[in-house]
Amino acid sequence: MKKSKNEEIRRELLTLCADLHVRETGEGEAPSRTIVGRAILFNTPSRPLWSDENEEAVEVIAPEAITREVLDACDIKFTMFHNRQLILARSKQGKGTLTYNVDEKGVTFEFEAPNTADGDKALELVRRGDLAGCSFMFSTHYWDEGFVSRSVEIRDGKSYITYTVKAVTGIYDFTLAADPYYDGTEVDAREFNTELREAAKPEEPKPEEPKPDIAKIKEQLREMRRAANDKIFV
Repeated sequence: MKKSKNEEIRRELLTLCADLHVRETGEGEAPSRTIVGRAILFNTPSRPLWSDENEEAVEVIAPEAITREVLDACDIKFTMFHNRQLILARSKQGKGTLTYNVDEKGVTFEFEAPNTADGDKALELVRRGDLAGCSFMFSTHYWDEGFVSRSVEIRDGKSYITYTVKAVTGIYDFTLAADPYYDGTEVDAREFNTELREAAKPEEPKPEEPKPDIAKIKEQLREMRRAANDKIFV
């Protein structure tokens, strides 16, 4: 069933960013613990939400959806493996151990890995290239055209659907990702995509109701009046 346009939906979007790395240091300096990368890409299609011989759907983040002002108003945790218990850094209303910048391509980030087992693990996995992507969690009113628009292009008989996120209601975390899944939770993604597909189907035309026979109605009214008059004079 299609959700209410005012219902807030939380989504996770994966970014395969080649610039995820540990910052290099000069010769003789202590090894760097600074992890840098890009958490959000603008105007870049996601992996397909679904794809078959008839349809393919993707999601795009518009630049106006995520601004510095939006980020500075949020409490953003930088995590690992989508686990909010494994916090590596944090920005709360623009202040904290996580820093970020918005440019024409999207949102970059930087933080010092903590001197913890999780911080050491993150550093090693990024240095080795085992963690090559990031994802972020955001919320929006997905069925409100003011927040998410839908466009369809037909090519070679196949429908290509693009959902463009134009505004968000919050950013909740950035995370280091290992798996190339679109969503952190595969079951949630499948259920959400099913709802999107159902909502995208054109509504079946309702059968036309038969038009009233005005002449017949008038004749019935005349009969009722005649019957009423007959009873009066009996």
